[in-house]
Amino acid sequence: MIGGIKNFKGVLVFSLLTLASINLAGCSSQPSTQAKGKSISVWHWMTDRQTAFEELAKRYEAATGVKVNFELYAPSDAYSQKVRAAAQGINLPDIFGILGEKRDFSSFIKAGHILDLTSYMNENDQAWRNIFFPKALALNEFNEDNSYGINTGTYGVPIDIMTIQMLYNKDLFKQLGLDPEKPPVTFQEFIDIGKKIKETKLQGMVSGWGEVWMIDCLANNYAFNIMGKDKVLATIRGEVSYTDPDWIEVLGLFEKMRNSGVLSDGLISMVNKTAEQLFANGKAVFAFNGSWCVNVYKGMNPNLNYASMLPPKVSDKYPMAIWGGAGSSFMVNARGQNKEEAVKFLKWFSARDQQTYLSEKTNNLSANKECVGSISEVLSQFAKSMDFATHPNIWGVSEFPAVIEALDKGIQTIILGEKTPEQVAAEVQKVKVRELDKKKNK
Repeated sequence: MIGGIKNFKGVLVFSLLTLASINLAGCSSQPSTQAKGKSISVWHWMTDRQTAFEELAKRYEAATGVKVNFELYAPSDAYSQKVRAAAQGINLPDIFGILGEKRDFSSFIKAGHILDLTSYMNENDQAWRNIFFPKALALNEFNEDNSYGINTGTYGVPIDIMTIQMLYNKDLFKQLGLDPEKPPVTFQEFIDIGKKIKETKLQGMVSGWGEVWMIDCLANNYAFNIMGKDKVLATIRGEVSYTDPDWIEVLGLFEKMRNSGVLSDGLISMVNKTAEQLFANGKAVFAFNGSWCVNVYKGMNPNLNYASMLPPKVSDKYPMAIWGGAGSSFMVNARGQNKEEAVKFLKWFSARDQQTYLSEKTNNLSANKECVGSISEVLSQFAKSMDFATHPNIWGVSEFPAVIEALDKGIQTIILGEKTPEQVAAEVQKVKVRELDKKKNK
């Protein structure tokens, strides 16, 4: 079902850097003789943060004498290939991130590439651990009896958090005769706006649904709202069929959205960058995107008048859930020659002053709880939605990739009008049974 995040820039992604504090911000301005001349390497893919990273590296070197080299490799696919190749060649940098699902993360740990940070997190009465939002840290942790066979512990440091939800253009709301301070709360209110969108020939909701993981994300939101977390996880375990009426209702929502006109033309082939350009340029009423979009929209159109909102709920029986947690995280190379220096740097890097600087420069939500007060109004709206956040990487069970693909591509066919929700449900369940049989016969 509803699978892992890809790049939570579109990623939903899994991945990269940060940690908490060790008084280095208040250290003497004179680097220690022992540390002077040392260097550590950090690989990342975040093009919007390279300048800020380099500035922080300069500050760290001035304070400690340790040189930090941030090496940017983009786009994300190229970065992932480089990390995999380096892992195979036992040539990873001192600090790196992993773009992928929890199973990818676990495979790096099993191969001995990632340092267990639990003891560092728990030093001084868990001082480091306590600076992070728990849901951000959770994506970097493996709990007891996890299905991946990983020892209980913390294996990564979140540098930011993200949530994925909906946004709406306030100016276009006025044009449609709607109150810009009152976005739709219910699903019926949402699809009713589709008629107004059609009449004015505007574009409806845009999103990177050519990247099917974002479809998966919204389907996940509504599955939680309609049937609750327990039934969703029971489906993943194979105890509930995808032909269950609740799942057909979830799939039927996409048919209703299509018929209402609330979805943008060409949505299922749209990449997220195109979706972001359309929304930033005032061409679309709604967007489905992650909190990283605040920085993207600022670069594209600083005057964009918009706000975020939770996906409109279908049911009052269960709360609406959204994907959220750590956006990017860093891991320490367990085989590296500079493990201790890498940990020290990450503690400094994740401390309040450094994270406040990074958040203000890049418009991302810091994983450090002490930095929330220094963000914009829209970003604050995303932060407040962390109360509704969940993510497949913290559920303890994972759906088969083939089932996730069948579900997401099936939803695409529903939006195209090629198949009914019932047909898609039957096809997804057929794939599910096949994958369960494969697992049983191994």
